[in-house]
Amino acid sequence: MDEVLLRSLTPGVLAVLVRRGADFAAAEDAVQDALVEAVRVWPDDPPRDAKGWLVTVAWRKFLDAARADSARRRREDLVDEEPAPGPAPSVDDTLQLYFLCAHPSLTPSSAVALTLRAVGGLTTRQIAQAYLVPEATMAQRISRAKRTVSGVRLDRPGDVATVLRVLYLVFNEGYSGDVDLAAEAIRLTRQLAAAIDHPEVAGLLALMLLHHARRAARTAPDGSLVPLAQQDRERWDTEAIAEGIGMLQAALARDRLGEFQAQAAIAALHADAPTAEETDWVQIVEWYDELTRLTDSPVVRLNRAVAVGEADGPRAGLAALAELDAALPRYAAVSAYLHERAGDLATAARLYAEAAKKANDVLERDHLTRQAARLNTRLRH
Repeated sequence: MDEVLLRSLTPGVLAVLVRRGADFAAAEDAVQDALVEAVRVWPDDPPRDAKGWLVTVAWRKFLDAARADSARRRREDLVDEEPAPGPAPSVDDTLQLYFLCAHPSLTPSSAVALTLRAVGGLTTRQIAQAYLVPEATMAQRISRAKRTVSGVRLDRPGDVATVLRVLYLVFNEGYSGDVDLAAEAIRLTRQLAAAIDHPEVAGLLALMLLHHARRAARTAPDGSLVPLAQQDRERWDTEAIAEGIGMLQAALARDRLGEFQAQAAIAALHADAPTAEETDWVQIVEWYDELTRLTDSPVVRLNRAVAVGEADGPRAGLAALAELDAALPRYAAVSAYLHERAGDLATAARLYAEAAKKANDVLERDHLTRQAARLNTRLRH
């Protein structure tokens, strides 16, 4: 069973059901039932038209559920409109569905969470980690969003800012998480950039390209994580870097700075440095100052502390770090790095071990564990 194929077809099938009049929650349930049926049937009897098969089965599942619900008997009138098996239009509805999920009746955070779950394919746990909230809290938020749009006709698309936020989080999960969605996020953002002349859309696409350009160098042959400073820059995709920097420069020239442009500027400074030692950390701190002004995000302030430590020395970085909440994700890892730079190996080793216990990503956890072991070995000798 090709799970990648099923994942790629799901948004389009869901969009067809929504357009045919199914409310969002019922359509999502019907599509999930159709996917289960596909897993059962396709290995022995693969269809000639996978999307057409899923549309037909999902629509039947939806109608069956509608008939079983006495409060929705009016939907039985739709039975004559049941689509016949056969080819479905090969139209990519994914980006349209992103906009529809960003419905004006939802708050931006709820719209993002709902879209990530229903269209982006992320689990509730992954979304909760992205938002830095407990999984139970995120589950309740998604449930409330589904109830809000249940019965609402999704014919009023949401705003670009919400869709950009969704694409950004999908890319981040694909770049560092359990499911590879980074290429899909780039593809959809390219579509959006072609359709909308907006500097923040260009900024987000530039940011994605610059990060994705380094992907091949992020892991060693044994699968272990390679920190940015130690990556083999010969393995970076120079064409993607050039495209990202060119796109960013054009966006910045329009003098409508947004958070994605600021993040892309930081990524560009890393990508443009011939070696880690030649990184322009002073300018990176300045961009983090801009990003802090735009977002006031604690995660941005955490990353800024690292940049301050590189630009002005580890003690300055620790001073910037001390202004933040120690409960922040990766706080202990940043503190460990800065303490090691300052020569306090014992504290650094303890903090690396503490950070490893809190890490959700397996590669990150293994990397932090190795860092702690390396310092403990040095201390014993």
